[in-house]
Amino acid sequence: MRLQNKVAIVTGSATGIGQAIAIRFAKEGAAVVVDYVGGPDTPNQTEEAIKSFGGKSIAVAADVSKPDEVQHLVDLTVSTFGRLDIVVNNAGIEKKFAFVDYPLEVVQKILAVNLVGPFLVSQSGVRQMIKQGQGGRVINISSIHEDLPMPTNAAYCASKGGLRMLTRTIAVELAKYNITVNNIGPGAVYTPIDADIQANPELEKALMAEIPLNRWGQPDEIAGLAVYLASDEASYVTGSTYFIDGGMLRQAGSY
Repeated sequence: MRLQNKVAIVTGSATGIGQAIAIRFAKEGAAVVVDYVGGPDTPNQTEEAIKSFGGKSIAVAADVSKPDEVQHLVDLTVSTFGRLDIVVNNAGIEKKFAFVDYPLEVVQKILAVNLVGPFLVSQSGVRQMIKQGQGGRVINISSIHEDLPMPTNAAYCASKGGLRMLTRTIAVELAKYNITVNNIGPGAVYTPIDADIQANPELEKALMAEIPLNRWGQPDEIAGLAVYLASDEASYVTGSTYFIDGGMLRQAGSY
């Protein structure tokens, strides 16, 4: 078990990529804090999956864009499990509009969750890691769209581009504490955030034509990379984005 005796917070882990990461971390021996927004039943599927193999977890409702809720998330993690070793900033939202029509309130919400959220969760989590004095891991779930433009998705792309530079900057700043910071940049992954494409055969066919491996990625494939970055095997890995996209970026760069 590569994460034995570690404690991890995974934001937005009730569904999709976050859920897969939370479950894989628990299988690797970590105690996992399942962060979510919504009703009390929202995290049940993730928690039940973890309990099915004897894993350790608690669920905490916290909006990552709100500093007081973020601090409560970290405080409850430490009071329950005694420490914090890994933060995975996975919570994210996406809304598409033509740039000229993009509503300001939607821009602000996307930036609040996708960029300010990782800033706040990392900051609070890292303070605890520094206090412990044993290093730690910060893993941000970014996107190929930190590099690849996507028309009608300006706010989302801007949030992920900002996350790239947040990662690079704090990776340098936190290295002296033996805290590593990395991004995972998924491409097209089969999760609820892409339900509109999955429901439209023509859109899905067009998307697959842009991916050399010609298929969706699966959340568990992202989780495997997250386990590596959270483990001792990745102790010399910091400040970079690791794309997992079926070759999509390389094909887009060949035009």
